[in-house]
Amino acid sequence: MTTPGVDPRSPGRRAQDERIAAEPQLAPLELPSDTVPSSVEAHLGRLRRRPVAVAGIVENGLVRPLDPTVKLPERSRVIIVASEGT
Repeated sequence: MTTPGVDPRSPGRRAQDERIAAEPQLAPLELPSDTVPSSVEAHLGRLRRRPVAVAGIVENGLVRPLDPTVKLPERSRVIIVASEGT
């Protein structure tokens, strides 16, 4: 058994964690008896969009796609890869 170390959480965070832990557990979902189970991977695979690579240019601190026909959904998550600036 390991000895617990110093708790780095703030008093407010500690109180919030205790409050969450004290909440009653949710009741199990009421599913029809003929429901077929599926894996988490299959569920998440339906919800996620496929990644797409888009070339762009930085103008005034904003990244603009070079292809004007590219339309990204509002609040899309993006990863920007840039070469080192000079």
